Amino acid sequence: MNTPVKTISLRLAGAALMAASAASIGAVAAPAPAAAQDQASAEARLKKIEAEMRALQRKVFSGGDGKFFEPQIAPGSQASAPTVAPASSGTVAATPVTDILLRLETLETQLRSLTARSEEQANALSLMERRLAALETAANTPVAPAPLPTLTASTPPAASAPAAVPATTPARPPVQAAVTPPAPRPATTAPAAPAAATTAPSPARLAAVQAIAKPQTADVGDDEYSYGFRLWSAGFFPEARQQLTKYVEQYPTHARISYGRNLLGRAFLDDKMPEDAARWFLRNYQTNKAGERAPDSLLYLGASMVAMKDTKRACIALAEFAETYPLVAAGRLATEYQATRAKVKCS
Repeated sequence: MNTPVKTISLRLAGAALMAASAASIGAVAAPAPAAAQDQASAEARLKKIEAEMRALQRKVFSGGDGKFFEPQIAPGSQASAPTVAPASSGTVAATPVTDILLRLETLETQLRSLTARSEEQANALSLMERRLAALETAANTPVAPAPLPTLTASTPPAASAPAAVPATTPARPPVQAAVTPPAPRPATTAPAAPAAATTAPSPARLAAVQAIAKPQTADVGDDEYSYGFRLWSAGFFPEARQQLTKYVEQYPTHARISYGRNLLGRAFLDDKMPEDAARWFLRNYQTNKAGERAPDSLLYLGASMVAMKDTKRACIALAEFAETYPLVAAGRLATEYQATRAKVKCS
């Protein structure tokens, strides 16, 4: 009887032991599916955050060079977890910070290049300005002409002084040899006044002269010169000579004095008085060779010699004009120079 009871007890004990083992195995194996589920959820969340970060980076650093693209996540839409290729060993994945640093380095490089180019252009512009200023200065500055003796007389030239020819003439005589230095006038005679007329001007001429208005501005000297210019332009040469003589004597340091002396010579030359014209042209040229109308006076000095049929002295004046003022001879006064040069045959 004891044997069956023991057998039953052993069977019950084995069953209990097997149940306990199964329970322990189940307790150990149960957390595995839960842990795998939590890991998959965390990985999905991580992939979602990474996708959103990429989309944000593309939105912030968008560009047209194909490096960046439109964001993958639109407002109100769920991001699908993109498939991320595993990074190769030894390669650091790009981050927004590294991308910003790369862009900053690129901008700094471009800024240095632009700064260098700007400095080069500034230097080139400065060089061009200096060359332009040198050309403009050379246009009005004589090119080291041969030294010429100064005039001895300070008074305006006489109206009818004869031209003197030196006994011995070098191969290239100076320009002042073209005319004789002016002789002093008597105190009672107005310098460079119009030739004495045997008859008074007609009422029509007086009315025409009076019709020319004299400017009235704050610069009185300029008004005197402008009035003489208007008389000369209208063809009233004696009246223009009288007015311009007044301007030259009363305003010897005026800004337009070079214009005034030259125009006074023109008023003589246009009135068929080349001798007196030559004296004023020579005086204006010798007084200030860098004056605004010094080149004109030297050219018209040659024209005066042509009108006097003095070919030799005309050639001297024209040659010195071309040597002293080459830019003016090829530019502003090119037409007048060629026309005067064509009237004489110079060796």
